Amino acid sequence: MELHDVWFVLIAVLWTGYFFLEGFDFGIGILTKLLARDRPERRVLINTIGPVWDGNEVWLLSAGGATFAAFPEWYATLFSGFYLPLLAILVCLIVRGVAFEYRAKRPEEDWQRNWETAIFWTSLIPAFLWGVAFGNIVHGVKIDRNFEYVGNVGDLLNPYALLGGLVTLTLFTFHGAVFTALKTVGDIRARARKLALRVGLVAAALALAFLLWTQADSGDGKSLVALIVAVVALVAALVANQAGREGWSFALSGLTIVAAVAMLFLSLFPNVMPSTLNGDWSLTVTNASSSPYTMKIMTWCAGIATPIVLLYQGWTYWVFRKRIGTQHIAPDAAAAH
Repeated sequence: MELHDVWFVLIAVLWTGYFFLEGFDFGIGILTKLLARDRPERRVLINTIGPVWDGNEVWLLSAGGATFAAFPEWYATLFSGFYLPLLAILVCLIVRGVAFEYRAKRPEEDWQRNWETAIFWTSLIPAFLWGVAFGNIVHGVKIDRNFEYVGNVGDLLNPYALLGGLVTLTLFTFHGAVFTALKTVGDIRARARKLALRVGLVAAALALAFLLWTQADSGDGKSLVALIVAVVALVAALVANQAGREGWSFALSGLTIVAAVAMLFLSLFPNVMPSTLNGDWSLTVTNASSSPYTMKIMTWCAGIATPIVLLYQGWTYWVFRKRIGTQHIAPDAAAAH
């Protein structure tokens, strides 16, 4: 396996980790409006991801940085062609981070309600747009002989990409609901399980349609295996959720995301961005990659840094592993927050 193939796999792993971890973060943000009935419950939801949400975004930074260094042509075409949707995602992530930090800085009800609304929308919009973006990457876009995107924003809003957006939106919401059931106690835990069933059924129908479309369009034997794993894992997650096995349900919903992202990358390889104008103009792992020397340096850096990141993130989740509920919100905090 050449180094550019190795880095394609590593970038796929980074995106998979990001969607697995940030997926339930986005889901929690969406559930602040769909599940929480009052301000203490919203506080509980936010507290479930309070210690980890910013660490989860490290995976996005790593995926973007790795793409820039390993496949500069891919990075240039992607970020120039998808400029507006990626800018919208970036703005949402910035506002979302500010909202988490600023929400409790003042006791006024309007102040906190406005930041809570910001958390909801800045979780929902990226959850949808990431699916649209990856749908276009896999399906192909208008790339000319100079490896430049020559389409417009309207071209990105095609049926396949929009379906991909609905899949990530519903799947992340389901992932967040299962995580809520895993991390909370009391009435909110029971309601999270009920909501997870409803959202999960919708996500299953949309995901099946999207993955079958992907398989028919550009799949092979390996992607078919990933499709089957994703579908079986999602059904098993729903069954485990109904049985009250939140740990298994969360692990299986995560496996669904892992298998679905793996299928997309398996369908994509050896392309990194197919051209719908001419197959010879597609960006591939070969013509979009950096020099072998650059990749060797990156491989050494990744080999040193990756275990450190995994260790400190694992330690964080272990330290903050306990369940919480409204009873853990101090009376004065419940009144103020």
